[in-house]
Amino acid sequence: MNSSSRQKLHLEHGQVPAQVPTQVPAQASSRRHFLSRVAMGSIPLSLAALAQKVAHAEPVKPNLGLQSFDLLPKPTHHEPQAKAMISMFMQGGPSQMDLMDPKPILNKMHLQKFPGEIKYDNAAEASSRIMGSPYKFAKHGECGTEISELLPGLAGIVDDVLVIRSMHTGVNNHGQSIHAMNNGRTQKGRPALGSWLTYALGAETDELPAYVSLTDPQGLPVEGVLNWSNGWLPSLYQGTVIRPVEPRILNLNAPQQFTGKSQEKFLSLVRRLNEKHREQRERELELTARIANYELAYKMQSAASEALDLSQETQATHDMYGIGVKETDEFGKRCLIARRLVERGVRFVQLFTKNQYWDHHGTLQTRLPASCKKVDIPAAALVKDLKQRGMLDSTVVHWGGEMGRLPVIQNDTGVANFGRDHNTYGFSMWVAGGGFKAGGTYGSTDEFGHRATENVVNHFDYHRTLLHLFGLDAEALTFKQNGREQTLLDGQPGRIVEGLLA
Repeated sequence: MNSSSRQKLHLEHGQVPAQVPTQVPAQASSRRHFLSRVAMGSIPLSLAALAQKVAHAEPVKPNLGLQSFDLLPKPTHHEPQAKAMISMFMQGGPSQMDLMDPKPILNKMHLQKFPGEIKYDNAAEASSRIMGSPYKFAKHGECGTEISELLPGLAGIVDDVLVIRSMHTGVNNHGQSIHAMNNGRTQKGRPALGSWLTYALGAETDELPAYVSLTDPQGLPVEGVLNWSNGWLPSLYQGTVIRPVEPRILNLNAPQQFTGKSQEKFLSLVRRLNEKHREQRERELELTARIANYELAYKMQSAASEALDLSQETQATHDMYGIGVKETDEFGKRCLIARRLVERGVRFVQLFTKNQYWDHHGTLQTRLPASCKKVDIPAAALVKDLKQRGMLDSTVVHWGGEMGRLPVIQNDTGVANFGRDHNTYGFSMWVAGGGFKAGGTYGSTDEFGHRATENVVNHFDYHRTLLHLFGLDAEALTFKQNGREQTLLDGQPGRIVEGLLA
């Protein structure tokens, strides 16, 4: 076969004919010469082949259908155990070795140098000296979980809760760790957990918001409104804030002269105008959400007023929540409101403590007891109340923050000033109800309480397990945003933690 025939065969099979190396003149390296050489190579043939495939392929049809979003109850991927959730978010980072994760070696080595490496957040105020816990621990309940004397309420319900001692986010700043616990990633701008749940499941009421945030009267937590943001989910799934002081919902009721028939006629006209406006702007989901909120606001005039009326509760219930007691009154009222909301079909309620309330870098021995006194008795009452009403089996209760504390002293300027720095490598929280195991502990940290070492529960493991209890597959729960299928886990390898399940 001559060289001409060989070249023809190669071209018929889309191959580049072999070239005999020759000396290339300098001008051959010019752009024009390069393009002329490439033009005779495989690229045009490849493009031709691709064009032929595309010509015979089915045309890609854009999805021009309109998506609609609502809060009607939605089917789950499998049989759920949980139907609602109340999360008490202790922003700032409760000290695990002083509350739920006793470490006797800290007291034995008090003021001695820490023998290993420490991941400090604030190196300027850091110390390598160990700080023993000034608080006594004792075993409680049939499960025998050791709880600090600062949490007598938790000690009384310990057989109904599971203490997780091996939480981990691994990022030592408040904002990023809050996002990890609340929206699945350390980055801001993503939908909060409550938004995901209401998007997936809807609500069991059309007279109250599906997702409610109960804020502290002394201020918002770190990251403010991002804690209950819908992110890129439709704004219908954003958390609704109920104020910590009266009136808890501003402008809930119309002025007296506009109530009754006159209000009904006015709202009927507004409804018709809104619908006409929406028909011309079907793709504007923000407009749809706003109209839905107007409708909800009207229904809330009676439903929300009734739900927030704590005078309907017995004195015994008030006493159980610590209402009327200076230290516990405010948080007790919010816990009771949370129970009343869930009882009426609200899907997700989250209670926040104020900015950095548990961030005890200094004066821990005075500030930590005060923080515990505010929330412990009401939080325990919430679990007891749900249980006695037959609601605990279907309601997840969560108590915890975005981090814990270190085993060494921060602000080493005298015992009264001692504090603890941030620690996201091993911290504690507790859960109850909704299919979580009752009684006992799960996971552990090292002997100093610095790092989770056994049965580590990353934030994405916790989220996947939580969705599972709600009957949801974390991979199947998606939302298409900018052409990408988004999930709560966002590609993280979260596992269902079987050891947390009942």
